[in-house]
Amino acid sequence: MRAAAFTALGGPSGVEVIELSAPTPGDGQAVVDVAGASVNRHDLLYLQGDFRLQERHLPFVSGVDVSGIVRDVGDGVEGVEPGDRVVLNPMQTCGSCRDCRDGPENLCEEYSLFHGGFAEQAVVDADRLVSVPDDVDLVTAAALPVTYMTAWHMLRRADVDAGDTVLIPGATGGVGVASTQLTDAMGIRSVCTSSSPEKLDQLSTFGADELLEAADADALGEQLDGHEPVDAVLNHLAGPFTDVCLSALRRNGRMVICGRTAEKFSEIDTQDLFLGHKRIVGSTMGTQADLERMVGLCEAGAIAPSVHETYSFDDAGQAFADMQNRDVVGNLVVTPP
Repeated sequence: MRAAAFTALGGPSGVEVIELSAPTPGDGQAVVDVAGASVNRHDLLYLQGDFRLQERHLPFVSGVDVSGIVRDVGDGVEGVEPGDRVVLNPMQTCGSCRDCRDGPENLCEEYSLFHGGFAEQAVVDADRLVSVPDDVDLVTAAALPVTYMTAWHMLRRADVDAGDTVLIPGATGGVGVASTQLTDAMGIRSVCTSSSPEKLDQLSTFGADELLEAADADALGEQLDGHEPVDAVLNHLAGPFTDVCLSALRRNGRMVICGRTAEKFSEIDTQDLFLGHKRIVGSTMGTQADLERMVGLCEAGAIAPSVHETYSFDDAGQAFADMQNRDVVGNLVVTPP
């Protein structure tokens, strides 16, 4: 089978199409004919050599978000059959630690993510598959796991409700668009930022209530100076944006951080933090139930994942270049022929 693999680390030029043996399912596993696999920031960090992956692991097939049709199942699989339309929850957990037992499962001590979606077929844990209704497009479903599970779990961690106001910096990326759509569905007011008026125009179609143009953290600070304080911030950027967003919070406000798109490290005004009784909370992915809920919301029309562009295996390197250049709004999806 063909796969779009990382054959060198550093950037998009390191993505090449290779031939691999077709997988067979082991006990508890299923083989899925891939319909779509989203490109996430996680994949880009791997490709850039900035997160765990090393030269000795190459060639490496990334792709954590997978949707498609079940081809075959291994022994001991129940509830999943060949021909089923499915999307994968890419979380891999031990199932035995305290957090796996008591929940939520994304706190697992041995938490990791599946990789292997940028291929014609993927072998996955069958119990991590979620059924996709016939009226939900499979390529669209590939955009649900990482971005929408993450955004949903962040909103829960932020402890917000209808009528609250949430700041979403960098709202045109996958998590940003998901956060914008989910806040709209929940009756939460959103203040969304992006670096260009063209991107901001698209955010309006996703339910954004207020739009702020800001190309960097300093510009965002100027935009927020004098702005009504917000109840919460959903921050995937980190770096210098963290302190700016902290200043935007009301007393007892909450900021949830799920990533480091801008920079890995942040400096904050700790006096603002403790005198304002503000909270900064980390959040990663979500749970199996969260993905099932996202599929249900998609079926009901409450959310509509934005697929900015689809790419063939041969053009997968361009997908990473587009993400690296931040030329997209929403999700990028690699689709096998």
